[in-house]
Amino acid sequence: MAEQGSGGNVIAAICNIFFPGLGQLVQGRLMAAIAFFLAWVISGALIYVAVGFILLPIVYLWAIIDAARFKSRL
Repeated sequence: MAEQGSGGNVIAAICNIFFPGLGQLVQGRLMAAIAFFLAWVISGALIYVAVGFILLPIVYLWAIIDAARFKSRL
């Protein structure tokens, strides 16, 4: 797996720009990918309520930062 700050984490962060959760999937973290994708979908659904406008960018940025800072435990 990629170490923190390595090229693999940069690619994963870029993948999250296009689709939240994709970067975690690239890193091999299926459960984290599903969680970020579901959080993004739920936030998008809540856009019709005022909280969605606040929650959606937070989830989006959190997915990018999480992928960029991930460090393998191996």
